[in-house]
Amino acid sequence: MSNPNKDVIDVLNDLIEYSKDGQKGFEKSAEDVKSPQLKSFLVERGVGCAKAASDLQAEVRHLGGDPETSTSFTGDLHRGWIDLKSKFTSHDDEAVLNETERGQDYALKAYKEAREKLVKLNVPAAANALTLVDTQLQGVQRNHDKVKALRDAARANHH
Repeated sequence: MSNPNKDVIDVLNDLIEYSKDGQKGFEKSAEDVKSPQLKSFLVERGVGCAKAASDLQAEVRHLGGDPETSTSFTGDLHRGWIDLKSKFTSHDDEAVLNETERGQDYALKAYKEAREKLVKLNVPAAANALTLVDTQLQGVQRNHDKVKALRDAARANHH
């Protein structure tokens, strides 16, 4: 029997992957930065991403689906890139923040696309999911802006 909510579930599962990517990205960045203030912000954001993922997983289960539990291929690729880059940059806070911001750009784009897909689907199951996605999208936007501000500050301290 096919699940009538399959399309909504697919959209949410994509976001779970992105949230997991974000979680790993923030955790990785937190290991790489020197500033204790920055470290605690990044750790906190990692926890936020983990919570976002578990909220999305709960919604997928509620819709009768199988929630995604892994990170995405692009996320693994992105983290690999961070690993590689940090070997050359000696864990420079600004460089780490540049990467983190790039990750946030991806997440923002993913959430906006997911939002559009849910609106287009226009099925009852999408309504609840949309509320959740909207709330998380605002969080991603806040993360993005905060990371950008921190990066600009790190850049200013550098010069």
